[in-house]
Amino acid sequence: MSDEETHGRQQKHTDRHVGMGQPAEKPKEFKKTLIRLIKYGKSHTTAIIVAMIATAIGVAFNVYAPNQIGEISTKLFEAVAGLPLDMHSITTICLLLVCLYIGYSVLTFIQRWIVASVSQEISREMRTDITRKINRLPFRYFNKVSYGDVLSRMTNDADTIGQTLNQSLATIMAAIAMLVGSVIMMFYTSWIMAVTAIASTLVGFALMFVIIRASQKYFAEQQKDLGNCNGLVEEAYTGHTLIKAYNSGNEFKKKFEEINNRLYTSGWKSQFFSGLMFPIMSFVGNFGYVMVCIVGAILTINNTISAGVIISFILYVRLFMQPLTDLGQAMTSLQRTAAASERIFEFVDEKEAEDESHKLKRITDVKGDVEFRNVKFGYDPEKIVIHNFSAKVKAGEKIAIVGPTGAGKTTLVNLLMRFYELDGGEILLDGVRTTEVTREDVHNQFCVVLQDTWLFDGTIKENIVYSKQNVSDEDVISACKAVGLHHFIQTLPMGYDTMLNDDASLSEGQKQLLTIARAIIKDSPLLILDEATSSVDTRTEHIVQEAMDVLAKGRTSFIIAHRLSTIKNADKILVIRDGDIVESGTHSELLMQNGFYAELYNSQFEAAA
Repeated sequence: MSDEETHGRQQKHTDRHVGMGQPAEKPKEFKKTLIRLIKYGKSHTTAIIVAMIATAIGVAFNVYAPNQIGEISTKLFEAVAGLPLDMHSITTICLLLVCLYIGYSVLTFIQRWIVASVSQEISREMRTDITRKINRLPFRYFNKVSYGDVLSRMTNDADTIGQTLNQSLATIMAAIAMLVGSVIMMFYTSWIMAVTAIASTLVGFALMFVIIRASQKYFAEQQKDLGNCNGLVEEAYTGHTLIKAYNSGNEFKKKFEEINNRLYTSGWKSQFFSGLMFPIMSFVGNFGYVMVCIVGAILTINNTISAGVIISFILYVRLFMQPLTDLGQAMTSLQRTAAASERIFEFVDEKEAEDESHKLKRITDVKGDVEFRNVKFGYDPEKIVIHNFSAKVKAGEKIAIVGPTGAGKTTLVNLLMRFYELDGGEILLDGVRTTEVTREDVHNQFCVVLQDTWLFDGTIKENIVYSKQNVSDEDVISACKAVGLHHFIQTLPMGYDTMLNDDASLSEGQKQLLTIARAIIKDSPLLILDEATSSVDTRTEHIVQEAMDVLAKGRTSFIIAHRLSTIKNADKILVIRDGDIVESGTHSELLMQNGFYAELYNSQFEAAA
């Protein structure tokens, strides 16, 4: 493993598990998070207004219906009392009720459809923002955060927002409209019973807000614990072979159980508090029914209201209590939404790499001259890896960088490609400082072959072409012939259209040759080979080495290799120790000096013997 990767993974592992042993940070203010979430809906204002209008009209139909039901009840009671039954009026009211309920159903469907579309759009926009943010974050960020946690924010948190927002937004719209409409109709029907019903629900409101304030921190802890759990699972699957080889499954199981138990605890507490909403509001609703019946009976006995008014009012109480219960459940959903949103906003607010849109200068017709001037760099400000590195490389030279693990070899080429910003000094390409042009322009000047081969689900041709535009089939075939891979590809059933996925069985050497062919297609003037043969056997190494020689021809090449036998023909070898060049020269010159390089070379020779 390269020194940069070693440092990054160790730092990430330390930061993550230190965080796991501590309680979740105090969540930000609930209201501020929701206000920021609302900003994502600004582009959907028209759709939301249409949904609100549909909700208001539908609720108006729904709350007007009990008034007509009361009219029917009154006419029936009058018939029982001996008055003639007015069937024409009853039939007309029944037809009106059918129309009201059909209209309410249609408008509710429209509202739900719009809200579902808007909530999923917001979720999609958040995932897009996370993806854009990933491309803007400096490499330093990923040294301290697990990949699983980032994935959890993009998947679990974004999906949680889409689902809970869909439920809560539609519910809140309908509940508020229903609450206002039912209150108006209750006061229109009987202000005395309206005051009775509303007063009996104040306790429910008070309890609901107390629960919301008490439970928000548990929702935040639940989302954080879920991210930690995903991070650990991602780590386990990535290192599955090593876990088996070192018999450390039980240790990993203990770590997982510890995190899983914390997730269980935070999840149980959040669900417990959210579960209190329904029984509390149900009790308040039933209590409201009782109070309305008592007061209504007294008013009826005193001939203040008719029996039909009591029936209408009981229906209004149900319409009044249901939105209160719905609001309680919606607030629970909003708590999960806020907790997930907070994690996404925290990621989106991370400090980005410097904006370089103002840099108009470009590197053109690069020859390949490279100069390091007093380069200084450290992953942490207090721990410098590269102290005072200076070197000049002429165009077309093959430069080998060697040294013990942790000396700064991979760090050096990462700085060359501007994956990290320098703490001091400067790097020049053809006399142009790399900081004067954009990172993308610097990246375009390099083709890279790394130790870890990266192939994606797609055809062989797609993997070779990758992001290069206007590449012909002849160019792809020529690149594969150059690395000795064309014959093998022709033996495959679909040739260059063979899909590379979990079912494709390619050796490490064949995967590495594909990445070399990809670098040939990119055809950049500078080349970086970072321990490209360290994971293959000796025979395959010879094949890969020949392919790399083809790739390096005519390019300024930087080669990092632990196997010193592979860099004997380098034009210059830079020997790095503790972040500084301690020796430089050709292979034979360095052996004659009998210094640190000779010590490294002889130790490998003795080990091989």
